[in-house]
Amino acid sequence: MGSDEYATVAGLDEVAPAFVEMANRMVYCTLATVDRRGRPRTRMVHTLWEWNGSALVGWVGSLVTPMKRAHLQRTPYASCSYWDGAEAYDTCSAECHAELLLDDASRRAGWERFKSVPPPLGYDPAIIPQWKDGPTSPRWGVLRLQPWRLRVFPGEFARSGGTTGRILTWQDDG
Repeated sequence: MGSDEYATVAGLDEVAPAFVEMANRMVYCTLATVDRRGRPRTRMVHTLWEWNGSALVGWVGSLVTPMKRAHLQRTPYASCSYWDGAEAYDTCSAECHAELLLDDASRRAGWERFKSVPPPLGYDPAIIPQWKDGPTSPRWGVLRLQPWRLRVFPGEFARSGGTTGRILTWQDDG
Protein backbone atom coordinates (compact mmCIF):
# COMPACT_ATOMS: atom_id res chain seq x y z
CA MET A 1 0.00 0.00 0.00
CA GLY A 2 1.38 3.37 -1.00
CA SER A 3 1.05 6.42 1.19
CA ASP A 4 -0.99 8.25 -1.47
CA GLU A 5 -4.04 6.12 -0.70
CA TYR A 6 -3.94 7.63 2.81
CA ALA A 7 -3.59 11.19 1.53
CA THR A 8 -6.27 13.76 2.11
CA VAL A 9 -6.86 15.83 -1.00
CA ALA A 10 -7.49 19.34 0.27
CA GLY A 11 -7.76 22.91 -0.91
CA LEU A 12 -4.80 25.22 -1.22
CA ASP A 13 -6.10 27.19 1.77
CA GLU A 14 -5.47 24.12 3.97
CA VAL A 15 -2.37 22.63 2.37
CA ALA A 16 -0.37 25.83 1.74
CA PRO A 17 -0.06 26.90 5.41
CA ALA A 18 0.99 23.37 6.43
CA PHE A 19 3.50 23.27 3.58
CA VAL A 20 4.92 26.73 4.39
CA GLU A 21 5.33 25.85 8.08
CA MET A 22 7.19 22.66 7.25
CA ALA A 23 9.30 23.91 4.30
CA ASN A 24 10.29 27.19 5.98
CA ARG A 25 11.31 25.28 9.12
CA MET A 26 13.60 23.04 7.06
CA VAL A 27 14.92 25.93 4.89
CA TYR A 28 16.95 23.77 2.49
CA CYS A 29 15.56 21.47 -0.17
CA THR A 30 16.73 19.36 -3.04
CA LEU A 31 15.64 21.19 -6.17
CA ALA A 32 15.49 19.25 -9.44
CA THR A 33 15.42 20.63 -12.96
CA VAL A 34 15.55 18.76 -16.27
CA ASP A 35 18.60 18.84 -18.56
CA ARG A 36 18.57 18.97 -22.38
CA ARG A 37 18.39 15.17 -22.58
CA GLY A 38 15.36 14.97 -20.26
CA ARG A 39 17.38 13.78 -17.25
CA PRO A 40 16.86 15.19 -13.74
CA ARG A 41 19.56 17.40 -12.28
CA THR A 42 19.49 18.13 -8.53
CA ARG A 43 21.07 20.66 -6.24
CA MET A 44 20.57 21.87 -2.66
CA VAL A 45 19.02 25.33 -2.37
CA HIS A 46 17.93 27.71 0.36
CA THR A 47 14.25 28.53 -0.13
CA LEU A 48 11.74 30.99 1.26
CA TRP A 49 8.01 30.40 0.84
CA GLU A 50 5.32 33.09 1.19
CA TRP A 51 1.58 32.47 1.58
CA ASN A 52 -0.72 35.49 1.52
CA GLY A 53 -3.97 33.61 2.07
CA SER A 54 -4.69 33.08 -1.61
CA ALA A 55 -1.37 32.61 -3.43
CA LEU A 56 1.76 30.63 -2.60
CA VAL A 57 5.15 31.63 -4.02
CA GLY A 58 8.60 30.23 -3.34
CA TRP A 59 11.86 32.09 -3.74
CA VAL A 60 15.45 30.95 -4.21
CA GLY A 61 18.49 33.21 -4.28
CA SER A 62 20.15 31.60 -7.23
CA LEU A 63 23.67 31.39 -8.57
CA VAL A 64 23.20 32.15 -12.25
CA THR A 65 24.92 29.54 -14.42
CA PRO A 66 24.60 28.79 -18.14
CA MET A 67 23.40 25.26 -17.29
CA LYS A 68 20.61 26.43 -14.98
CA ARG A 69 19.51 29.04 -17.53
CA ALA A 70 19.38 26.42 -20.29
CA HIS A 71 17.46 23.92 -18.14
CA LEU A 72 14.79 26.45 -17.18
CA GLN A 73 14.51 27.91 -20.69
CA ARG A 74 13.91 24.44 -22.13
CA THR A 75 11.72 23.10 -19.30
CA PRO A 76 10.49 25.83 -16.92
CA TYR A 77 9.61 23.47 -14.07
CA ALA A 78 11.30 22.39 -10.86
CA SER A 79 10.63 19.92 -8.09
CA CYS A 80 11.43 20.79 -4.45
CA SER A 81 11.81 18.00 -1.92
CA TYR A 82 12.26 18.59 1.82
CA TRP A 83 13.09 16.06 4.52
CA ASP A 84 13.66 16.60 8.23
CA GLY A 85 15.71 13.55 9.12
CA ALA A 86 16.88 14.87 12.49
CA GLU A 87 13.84 14.06 14.61
CA ALA A 88 10.44 14.55 13.09
CA TYR A 89 10.95 12.76 9.76
CA ASP A 90 8.56 15.25 8.20
CA THR A 91 8.64 15.47 4.41
CA CYS A 92 7.02 17.80 1.94
CA SER A 93 7.33 18.54 -1.74
CA ALA A 94 6.32 21.15 -4.27
CA GLU A 95 6.11 20.65 -8.02
CA CYS A 96 6.43 24.11 -9.54
CA HIS A 97 6.58 26.34 -12.54
CA ALA A 98 10.02 27.96 -12.21
CA GLU A 99 11.16 31.30 -13.57
CA LEU A 100 14.65 32.74 -13.27
CA LEU A 101 14.26 36.49 -12.76
CA LEU A 102 17.25 38.48 -13.93
CA ASP A 103 15.92 42.03 -14.33
CA ASP A 104 17.39 44.57 -11.89
CA ALA A 105 14.09 45.28 -10.09
CA SER A 106 13.43 41.57 -9.40
CA ARG A 107 17.01 40.96 -8.31
CA ARG A 108 16.91 43.91 -5.88
CA ALA A 109 13.51 42.83 -4.50
CA GLY A 110 14.74 39.24 -4.06
CA TRP A 111 17.91 40.42 -2.32
CA GLU A 112 15.88 42.52 0.13
CA ARG A 113 13.36 39.70 0.65
CA PHE A 114 16.07 37.32 1.89
CA LYS A 115 17.93 40.02 3.81
CA SER A 116 14.81 41.25 5.67
CA VAL A 117 13.75 37.86 7.10
CA PRO A 118 15.44 36.69 10.34
CA PRO A 119 17.85 33.74 10.10
CA PRO A 120 17.88 30.87 9.49
CA LEU A 121 15.14 31.41 6.89
CA GLY A 122 16.57 34.76 5.84
CA TYR A 123 20.20 35.61 5.21
CA ASP A 124 22.38 38.36 3.79
CA PRO A 125 23.17 37.26 0.21
CA ALA A 126 26.40 39.31 0.33
CA ILE A 127 27.99 36.50 2.41
CA ILE A 128 28.23 34.45 -0.80
CA PRO A 129 31.52 35.42 -2.52
CA GLN A 130 29.99 35.37 -6.02
CA TRP A 131 27.38 37.92 -4.85
CA LYS A 132 29.66 40.28 -2.94
CA ASP A 133 28.88 43.07 -5.43
CA GLY A 134 25.27 43.21 -4.32
CA PRO A 135 21.92 42.59 -6.02
CA THR A 136 23.18 43.61 -9.45
CA SER A 137 26.04 41.11 -9.32
CA PRO A 138 26.04 39.19 -12.62
CA ARG A 139 25.95 35.85 -10.76
CA TRP A 140 22.87 36.73 -8.60
CA GLY A 141 19.42 35.82 -9.79
CA VAL A 142 16.08 35.08 -8.18
CA LEU A 143 14.17 31.91 -8.91
CA ARG A 144 10.39 32.29 -8.49
CA LEU A 145 8.53 29.04 -7.80
CA GLN A 146 4.78 28.80 -8.36
CA PRO A 147 3.51 25.38 -7.28
CA TRP A 148 0.95 23.33 -9.17
CA ARG A 149 1.16 20.40 -6.73
CA LEU A 150 1.96 20.17 -3.00
CA ARG A 151 2.36 17.24 -0.65
CA VAL A 152 2.81 17.43 3.13
CA PHE A 153 3.67 14.20 4.95
CA PRO A 154 4.09 14.61 8.72
CA GLY A 155 6.47 12.08 10.23
CA GLU A 156 3.96 11.46 13.02
CA PHE A 157 1.69 9.78 10.47
CA ALA A 158 4.33 7.15 9.64
CA ARG A 159 5.46 6.72 13.26
CA SER A 160 1.87 6.13 14.43
CA GLY A 161 1.03 3.66 11.70
CA GLY A 162 -1.40 6.13 10.18
CA THR A 163 -3.40 6.85 13.31
CA THR A 164 -2.05 10.38 13.99
CA GLY A 165 -1.72 13.25 11.56
CA ARG A 166 -2.74 13.47 7.92
CA ILE A 167 -0.93 13.42 4.61
CA LEU A 168 -2.15 16.44 2.67
CA THR A 169 -2.05 16.91 -1.08
CA TRP A 170 -3.18 19.72 -3.33
CA GLN A 171 -3.02 19.99 -7.10
CA ASP A 172 -4.01 22.86 -9.35
CA ASP A 173 -6.58 21.56 -11.77
CA GLY A 174 -5.89 24.33 -14.26
